Amino acid sequence: MIESLPLLGAGGHPAHGIDFTAVDVRTTGLRPGRVVELAAVRVRADGSFVGELSTLVNPGPGVPPGPAPVHGITRGELDDAPSFGEVLGPLLDLCAGSVLVAHDPAFVSAFLDREIGSLGVRLPALPGVSTLAAARSVVRLPNYRPATVAHALGVPTRPGPTALSGARAVAQLVTGLFGRYGLTFASPPVLPVLPRFAEGRLLPRAETGPAEPGWMAEAVERITADDAYLDLLAGVIADQHLTHDEVAALAALASEAGLSEAHVRATHEQLVAALREIAERDGVVTAEEARELRQVATALGVGPAGDLRPSVGGKATRVLVLGTTVEADRLRARVLEEGVQLAKKLTGSVTHLVADPSVPANEPRLARAAELGAAVLDVRAAPVALGFEAPPVSQAVVSAPASKRAGGRILMGIGLALMFIVVLAMFGGTPLAVGIFVGALGVGALLGGWWLAAPVPQ
Repeated sequence: MIESLPLLGAGGHPAHGIDFTAVDVRTTGLRPGRVVELAAVRVRADGSFVGELSTLVNPGPGVPPGPAPVHGITRGELDDAPSFGEVLGPLLDLCAGSVLVAHDPAFVSAFLDREIGSLGVRLPALPGVSTLAAARSVVRLPNYRPATVAHALGVPTRPGPTALSGARAVAQLVTGLFGRYGLTFASPPVLPVLPRFAEGRLLPRAETGPAEPGWMAEAVERITADDAYLDLLAGVIADQHLTHDEVAALAALASEAGLSEAHVRATHEQLVAALREIAERDGVVTAEEARELRQVATALGVGPAGDLRPSVGGKATRVLVLGTTVEADRLRARVLEEGVQLAKKLTGSVTHLVADPSVPANEPRLARAAELGAAVLDVRAAPVALGFEAPPVSQAVVSAPASKRAGGRILMGIGLALMFIVVLAMFGGTPLAVGIFVGALGVGALLGGWWLAAPVPQ
């Protein structure tokens, strides 16, 4: 259904006048199965809102809803939900005349293609954009989970369990990527005419505000991950503690996707080791970090975190970056890449607040940060102040040793004397060749003395 378009930097076809429709789904598994929730958010290239839809989708009587630890959808919620055939009409109406966007279009398209194919409907390929690929092209991050990319690019909407929260975040990501980084299309998008279907009914899921992210939610943003199951685990533990039943459900999901038991076990060990390394990296292990990590390690059946103990004293570096420029984005990405805590809001635990030129001087958080004892930094000075880069090497001027300076001055005096004698001798009739020779000696002595006495850079 979605055909990703190649993107360029400056020089291609701009997105001015283009509408984007961000699409997200919640599904029964990692492999193409059934869609149990669908959401779409349409925005213009300038970020202005056009419309949205969200609905649960009944995959059929008795079909299990899939990983409840991931999306939180129960079978009972699906019993009264419309079928995919009932929601296809409203979806296509919202998408018509726009470029589709998904964080991972291949994943979303595989599930949508299966649902559309089961209806016997044939649709033209729709031009699409991958925010995953676009983000990879502009910032370097430990991982490219939607929540990590949104945080690094300063998107206020946090992707949560619902498809609508994910679609809203992706909509903000795509307009930010095109607007802030000047991305363009390699060729103008061709928007096909879509068939019209009867109006269906929608059953939106109740939106609940995301829980206040704790240490674990921040830590998973700093894990280097490029594995679907590891990504899944990271997303689950970011929002809640794991139970043995939830771990069993996730392992069964991995098995259905063709992952071996050894791969699942190794992934559990990799996750716990990565979380422990992050907790210990800054030299300060808080009681919260030790408690949450032990709980996750126990649920996953991994031992090495059991002996992690809180350290006494100290305060971990925690950075809040304000601003909407590319410089601010890249610093947020650098903070995550360096394994440092990237704050989402100003609290007493923030040690550094960084502001870019888009932040007004009267921004209240600047004064409040100073009151809380946080260092307030300019975005350009932050990499050095945070220890990510060495200070620039300055060319200090150092005077020559006293003995060397004295010898240089004597030599310059001799040179001046020789040149004075040459001038007098030439007026007295001394041969020209002799005058030139002695004059050259004088110039050489003068230059040599200056070289000896001059200060040298170091």
